[in-house]
Amino acid sequence: MTDFDDDTLPFDEFDIAPARLTIDLVALADNWREMADLSGNASTAAVVKADAYGLGLEDCGTALYEAGARDFFVAVVQEGVTLRTYAPDARIYVLSGVWPGQEGTFYEHGLVPVLVSEEQLSFWMAVTAEHGDHPCALHIDTGFNRLGIPLEDALAFADDVSRPASFSPVLVLSHLHSGDTPSSSFNRQQLESFQKVAAAYEGIPASLAASSGIMLGSEYHFDLTRPGIAVYGGEAVGGVSNPMRPVAKAEARIIQIRSAKTGETVSYGGTHRLTRDSRLAIVAAGYADGYKRSLSGSGVPIRDSIHEGGFGFIAGHRVPVVGRVTMDLTIFDITDVPERDVRTGDYIELFGPNMPLDDVARAAGTIGYELLTSLGLRYERRYLYADE
Repeated sequence: MTDFDDDTLPFDEFDIAPARLTIDLVALADNWREMADLSGNASTAAVVKADAYGLGLEDCGTALYEAGARDFFVAVVQEGVTLRTYAPDARIYVLSGVWPGQEGTFYEHGLVPVLVSEEQLSFWMAVTAEHGDHPCALHIDTGFNRLGIPLEDALAFADDVSRPASFSPVLVLSHLHSGDTPSSSFNRQQLESFQKVAAAYEGIPASLAASSGIMLGSEYHFDLTRPGIAVYGGEAVGGVSNPMRPVAKAEARIIQIRSAKTGETVSYGGTHRLTRDSRLAIVAAGYADGYKRSLSGSGVPIRDSIHEGGFGFIAGHRVPVVGRVTMDLTIFDITDVPERDVRTGDYIELFGPNMPLDDVARAAGTIGYELLTSLGLRYERRYLYADE
């Protein structure tokens, strides 16, 4: 057996990885600044839950902190603990609130629980009465019927003089369920409900708008906005051109290029039958890498309603997925790409600057959020910084 010294290897791991992911932190920071500009007089937070939408909490959190973000939202307490290392003086809100046994972690790491129910509210008041003042936020349900203290209960609590002096909300917030559809009447209904909340909690900052809400206009901005998907390059509002810069590019390496004859079938089930002599590129990514099985060119139920499957991009050409996407492999038809322009070892872009994230998501019958947060562990990652 031969021992290899890593220092003598001729290639960077990224250059030879089966699947790779490029994350442009400059674009990420620029997108956050754009959302801050759109937020007008409101302060602008950064939502970094779900490992910064699948792109890496440490690197993305650091880039956003260095861009000027000082308010962050995470989903669970451990995300907040991790982020604290990279955002030392930021205010970090935990959207799922607090459970008994976690209170010490909130105090130790300076995290702010977003109290999402009357049970959490009662628990946190008891905690602060015993252990001293610690900031919290109140999530009010204005019509989503997901998390949140019921509107009428929240309005009554605002006037409750019996709450302990150690109980210190630093934010009241709610969430729009149809912000991505500007024409929806629900947006106005929720806005009017939240205006009552903001008035009842006068003097406490208020937050209603995530990415799509920011784009609804200044009425929705209040004191703090909470952009998420737009910061990562995704569409926040349906049916309009996406103004955000792409942040992530996913690519898969071509393992083999093979020729197949008219009439032959491709992939599991033989659901795709070739209508011409074809060249097929088999690439090293599949549904285990978050490249959805529903992107298959045939053989999956979604093709009955969304007839066109997924596409990749290589050498200036969009190339279709043929047959079923499998766990580790996907097959693209590269017949229309000149043979001189593509060879084994090259990379096909799965989504990125040439294959917009949300276009790929639509072909899969889903949304960009899901594609990003479904990225597996097998991508070799490269982060692009301002000096590169």
